[in-house]
Amino acid sequence: MGPLHGVKVIEVASLAPGPFGAMILADLGAEVLRVDRGGKPGEGIVSPEGPLDRGKHCITLDLKVPEDRDTLLALAEHVDVFIEGFRPGVAERLGIGPADLAARNPRLIYGRMTGWGQEGPLAHTAGHDIDYIAISGALGLAGRAGEPPVPPANMLADYAGGGMLLALGVLGALFERERSGKGQVIDAAMVDGSALFTASMHGLHHLGLWNFPRGENMLDGGAPFYDTYECADGQYLAVGCVEIPFYNQMLAILGIDDPDLPFQLDKNGWPQLKEVLGAKFKERSRDEWAEVFAGSDACVAPVLSPWEAPDHPHNQARDAFIEINGVRQPAPAPRFGRTPAATPAPLSADPDQVRKLLAGWGVDAARIDHVTTP
Repeated sequence: MGPLHGVKVIEVASLAPGPFGAMILADLGAEVLRVDRGGKPGEGIVSPEGPLDRGKHCITLDLKVPEDRDTLLALAEHVDVFIEGFRPGVAERLGIGPADLAARNPRLIYGRMTGWGQEGPLAHTAGHDIDYIAISGALGLAGRAGEPPVPPANMLADYAGGGMLLALGVLGALFERERSGKGQVIDAAMVDGSALFTASMHGLHHLGLWNFPRGENMLDGGAPFYDTYECADGQYLAVGCVEIPFYNQMLAILGIDDPDLPFQLDKNGWPQLKEVLGAKFKERSRDEWAEVFAGSDACVAPVLSPWEAPDHPHNQARDAFIEINGVRQPAPAPRFGRTPAATPAPLSADPDQVRKLLAGWGVDAARIDHVTTP
């Protein structure tokens, strides 16, 4: 059933971080109703179906139509969590802002998912993942020495610093509501979340341990023992043997025993060590090296594509990937010993299923008919 069994969520359709945060809640057992924004062609937002919509039900409402807006307000009286991803002020203009919903449901937790947050000079401007991680400092950490910063896809702000932060905020607010009996507003901004992930780097910088340019520090590809190396087949290995015993084990497995090699932590010797390791790793293919290092503490792993990852033996043993509607995708995480999450079902817009869901929420029959009658 999942640890959030019984929690009711409305998610106003948006893109990327909002759906991801709501997916996490659905994975953990919450009942999530996605509201697609109808209207004239080109005006509404209907999220593409896929992994981010698993475990959810959906309906369509045109929020510019008073009757549909009133229906959404009525539905919100019966839920615990409301999630929207509008720019600041838009929900208020539509009449579904935090004050509008709190007047009907003071226990409601209202999650606001934005890039720049609800205030600040950039709050009302457009942006994407790459922009948020740019000013948070996160993008400046990613890339090779002497080369431009490299965006890590759109994972860091949209999903890690966005949707994940939103889900965490919802969980915190649900816990606090048990004491106060009151809901509250969550301002989940991707710029804040991506900055949060740089906390340890700020600490290392203060200690003088992260003061070199991008790509020249211990954990950003600058060190020979924390980098990727090309293999004979053009594929790559990830090497992360930071601790000296693990580093020595890697050298032993590689058959490198040269007393004249620089010490592991001698930064001046890093270029030479990289050259030696690079030449060695090019002697075999990625999968050959993966087999050689399997079961060791050398901290060497094959760099897999997301499409290869489900076939790795460790991921298979843990059932880390599942298939829904023919699409392989990551399984719900984390795992709970007493209240495990169920395998998610595909997104459902089936009127009978929606009627059953809303009836269980205590929604009156007229509202149910309004959203389920073609």
